[in-house]
Amino acid sequence: MQTIERKEVKAGSAARPVILAVDDDPEVVRAVARDLRLAFGEHFQIVRADSGPAALEAAKQLKLQNRPVALLLSDQRMPGMTGVEFLEQAAEIFPSAKRVLLTAHADTEAAIQAINAVKLDYYLMKPWHPPEVHFYPVVDELLVEWQANWAPPFEGVRLIDSQWSRDGHTLRDFLARNLIPYRWLDVENDPEARELIGCLPGPERGGCSLDDGRALPLVILPDGARLQRPSTAALAERLGLSTQSRAPFFDLLIVGGGPAGLAAAVYGASEGLATAILEKEAPGGQAGTSSRIENYLGFPAGVSGGDLARRALTQAKRFGAEVILTHSVERVRVEGPYKFVTLSDGAELSCHALVIASGVSYRRLAVPGMDDLTGAGVYYGGATTEATACREQDVIVIGGGNSAGQGAMFLSRYARSVTIAIRGTGLEATMSSYLIDQIAATPNIRLRPCTEVVGVEGSGHLESVALRDLNTGTDETVAAGALFIFIGAEPATEWLDGLVARDERGFVVTGSTLAKDGKRPPGWSLARDPFLLETNVPGIFAAGDVRCGSIKRVAAAVGEGAIAVQFVHQYLADR
Repeated sequence: MQTIERKEVKAGSAARPVILAVDDDPEVVRAVARDLRLAFGEHFQIVRADSGPAALEAAKQLKLQNRPVALLLSDQRMPGMTGVEFLEQAAEIFPSAKRVLLTAHADTEAAIQAINAVKLDYYLMKPWHPPEVHFYPVVDELLVEWQANWAPPFEGVRLIDSQWSRDGHTLRDFLARNLIPYRWLDVENDPEARELIGCLPGPERGGCSLDDGRALPLVILPDGARLQRPSTAALAERLGLSTQSRAPFFDLLIVGGGPAGLAAAVYGASEGLATAILEKEAPGGQAGTSSRIENYLGFPAGVSGGDLARRALTQAKRFGAEVILTHSVERVRVEGPYKFVTLSDGAELSCHALVIASGVSYRRLAVPGMDDLTGAGVYYGGATTEATACREQDVIVIGGGNSAGQGAMFLSRYARSVTIAIRGTGLEATMSSYLIDQIAATPNIRLRPCTEVVGVEGSGHLESVALRDLNTGTDETVAAGALFIFIGAEPATEWLDGLVARDERGFVVTGSTLAKDGKRPPGWSLARDPFLLETNVPGIFAAGDVRCGSIKRVAAAVGEGAIAVQFVHQYLADR
């Protein structure tokens, strides 16, 4: 078994590459590790093992932890596995590592043969004392050569899965939108994916196999821990994201972490209210998926939705707001002056005031084949997550709003061609002029007006899209590598049933819109009229896109979030 202490192998010391030494003689391997540590321990971590199999297991663990190995140093004469056999197998795990064989005089012939067999870099005769003369110069030269060709590895989450996996797309989208650094490794085309899976325990020991689709997606965390097919909640918890509330009661609870919700959190927390945001997916909302927002005040060069969300989230947290992720709100109830919300994990939180800022989602496209291919070539929004997988492909964007235009511009950097299909005759009524000008100036973007999608087809993933010309009624099937849908807006407000008034489309009604024939809403218990952003329930407010009559712009949502907090203060003062 590996004799090095566990603390030496974990990813906390990721800045130092590893020297892996193996010898079955405990005194020899201790001496080797001691000499290496004295000369090179400041810049390299020394890991020792007392057998070839133990050293191979250590190498596999280091690979899973994304730790670089600079030097493999092995004794030749070991029972069960010779040094040459170990170096041959370890080189498959770390092909760039330098290889040194420790030999006695009788093993010289084996060492010479190993120079070609395992591309041995050097063999050292034992004993080598003094190390300053016979050992350190050799190792130092090899390490300098290794470092000259070494690039520090990516330090973050690695996600192994097929390109067309729905679960994999969900996890990629979750990681990207929560600004978690990650690498996606395509199990079918990326050699590193197969190398990493080869380092895992076999299926008989609870590991996974390339042939077992049930094992994927596989997430490897920076410390080498593995999660097979995790939920976003499980992944968030392992990554240290907040998924549980630290307190049961708040002055202000905000449902939704989009621009409106984040603005409410910043103003609420900065003004002394105990504030928490409940966000089921990722901060930023629909705006957070935008590749570029160029008409937001104060950012003349534009800002990505993700970056804007990151800045706002940091600001809210700095003022003390709590952010609770991955749980949706299932229902809300009112008892006297207190509001209670029940989360999808069964937890219940209460507050003085509640702000509904849950935004909207893209309307689903109900055409044949859509359900089977969603997440496997068909995506709602999400252009930033899947764009790199669209290299040299023909893709279609459905929708004529700003989000569709921003998505098309971003995709045009990667795709061979981007077709924007809209039902109308042009973009002028639905898209900002700056985006229309950019699209017109981009040679690989084509606008296809008076067109609707009537079907999608593919075996396991999207292969073609059926388009209908609304002028002639004729259908055409075109090859497509991906379809991105940016149509309509639907609020998810079913959890408000029986309590908060909504219009026929589900948008929350507020302020004077609640009055009918000059009368206050039914059940209204206060002597005053509802505030501008207040619902028919005193102390429950709505802000941003979820509100009936709101302006669907990021700046408007931010303004409403800030204004809602001022009404919260007035509500609390009246109480």
